[in-house]
Amino acid sequence: MNSGPSRLVKLLTHLGLWVGITLSLYPVLWVVKMAFSESQAFGLSPSLIPDAVTLQNFRDVMGTTDADGGWLFGRQLLNSVLVAGATTVLGLFLACTAAYAFSRFRFPGRRTGLLLFLVTQMFPGVMMAIPVYILMDRLGLLGSLWSLILVYGITAIPFCVFMLKGYFDTIPREIEEAALIDGASQLRIFWTIVLPLAKPALAVTALFSFMTAWNEFILAFTFMNDERLYTLPVALQRYVGDFSTEWGRFAAGALIVSAPVVVLFFALQKYLVGGLTAGGVKG
Repeated sequence: MNSGPSRLVKLLTHLGLWVGITLSLYPVLWVVKMAFSESQAFGLSPSLIPDAVTLQNFRDVMGTTDADGGWLFGRQLLNSVLVAGATTVLGLFLACTAAYAFSRFRFPGRRTGLLLFLVTQMFPGVMMAIPVYILMDRLGLLGSLWSLILVYGITAIPFCVFMLKGYFDTIPREIEEAALIDGASQLRIFWTIVLPLAKPALAVTALFSFMTAWNEFILAFTFMNDERLYTLPVALQRYVGDFSTEWGRFAAGALIVSAPVVVLFFALQKYLVGGLTAGGVKG
């Protein structure tokens, strides 16, 4: 007797999955529709096909200029790339060294340090806005991209340390002990053995750090007072007014901002599953 699921059960299962996929993708497809629509009004039609397809919204967003006639969108794109890239490098460097120390060495305050990292994840980042604003003001960094790089890099460190520490714990110590016997220094072991073996976790950590900087809005809007220093998420705010919203241009801008993250996900997807699962060990 066949104990497997019947055809009806399989059909209902697949039908339920298709319904779930449709509900999940509908908001995204609706944004795509608005981006390619001529009208700037909020579309009430449930149809995902625009009445007339146009690329004008993308031209308007990407062709934005400042008061002096400079290419404002290009400047803001460069700001986002610089901030996200520098945040990723800073977050990776600090998190890698800290996570390796927590994983391999035993020192006073180790458990307390890990606990403090965990506690910082319990509070929303918005709570830091006022004290961080005052700190950046005292340092004279307000209105500078360095303020965003420092804040984003430090904010991403706790999660990245936990992710990398969990992965470092899965790397056998025997490999490092064999390298020590062969005369390799601890620093050389870290750079030439441990880090190459931790590529999946490094990919996840880099992606998280990049996304933290690329998508953040509140701190970037608070710290910057010059539109030429805005990042792309802050630049989208110009299309949302007090009395009206340019939905077509806003949707086109949202797709442009999301594109680099999607590309990174596809580029790093072979590392993501291994990095996320192996980083979840208890240590």
